Amino acid sequence: MAWETRWHPLREEWVIVAAHRNDRPWTGESVRGRPDPIPAYVADCPLCPGNVRVSGEKNDAYTGIFVFDNDMPCVGPHAPQCPPVPPGIYRNRPASGIARVVCYTPRHDLTLADLDASRIADLLTCWQAQYRELGDRPEVNHVLFFENKGEVVGVSNAHPHCQIYATNFVFKTIENEAAVVRRYWDERRRTLLEDIIATEREDGRRILSDRGSAIAFLPYFARYAYETFVVPKLPHPSLADLSPDEVHDLAAVLKEVLVRFDNLWKMPFPYVMALHQAPTDGRDHDGFHFHIEFHPPLRKPNLLKYLAGPEIGGGSFLSDTSPEEKAAELLAQPLIHYKQPNGTADHASARAETGG
Repeated sequence: MAWETRWHPLREEWVIVAAHRNDRPWTGESVRGRPDPIPAYVADCPLCPGNVRVSGEKNDAYTGIFVFDNDMPCVGPHAPQCPPVPPGIYRNRPASGIARVVCYTPRHDLTLADLDASRIADLLTCWQAQYRELGDRPEVNHVLFFENKGEVVGVSNAHPHCQIYATNFVFKTIENEAAVVRRYWDERRRTLLEDIIATEREDGRRILSDRGSAIAFLPYFARYAYETFVVPKLPHPSLADLSPDEVHDLAAVLKEVLVRFDNLWKMPFPYVMALHQAPTDGRDHDGFHFHIEFHPPLRKPNLLKYLAGPEIGGGSFLSDTSPEEKAAELLAQPLIHYKQPNGTADHASARAETGG
């Protein structure tokens, strides 16, 4: 079984090789293939309360947030400690770390957008505790939280959940960001995101929500059509550093963004959500400013932003849309979710509109 990290010498980054994950459970659900109405509990879902997972472990009969170690992790404490020595200049090492799953709710028929702001605040508090626990481990250099939502990003189970990868290396995007923001801090004694926020507020056209200590906006430099940043205004290096009041404000802004997303096309809006937090490798990371990034892959309900020649071959995004126009589309959406009784459309008609 291949389970290791391999060094990419041209990109100077680690590639995780975890071939066993190719056999992970796939529910086969999709937006169009799921029953309507979606049941709150699915008997063969490995994430629903009380069900048995691929490992043979039985889920708790949980009623709130449920966290467990991933049954088929890409990194883990039991990864082979002596992978075969590669030839020539190649380098590898064990894929050590911890991978976890966080179920947002016992209900299979909900998404993060369906939860109220107080439940989202509970989730943020859970994430704070996970970051502190995992980041304090000496073998963990980075804790990555992310959610893949929607069949177009390859999600294998539609039950609302995210994942945590606590690794013995720092993922390349975060490593690059940490170096960039540290240089900015050394030169100006302000975080780069503080100045980005100030510039976005001065312009105003791309701001989706501005509540208390948190703000959300489509950045001027957005690569995806509806790429959105959700950011605490104070420069905290991680979510764990936010006060309860800041968590409350962040949850409110996050809820607003998620509802605007879903209301845009009257469908569960697909995205990759990633939390950008300072590495936990023991080094100084002055200037790092925690934030959440959303990378939605769709430009229209049935039009995917394909990563092709410029993106994959050249490494630079070609944006087919204007962030100002896309922000205006999202701002035009109501803040009551379309599935709510007093929303803009009921659940059945929404699925009809999207071909579901």
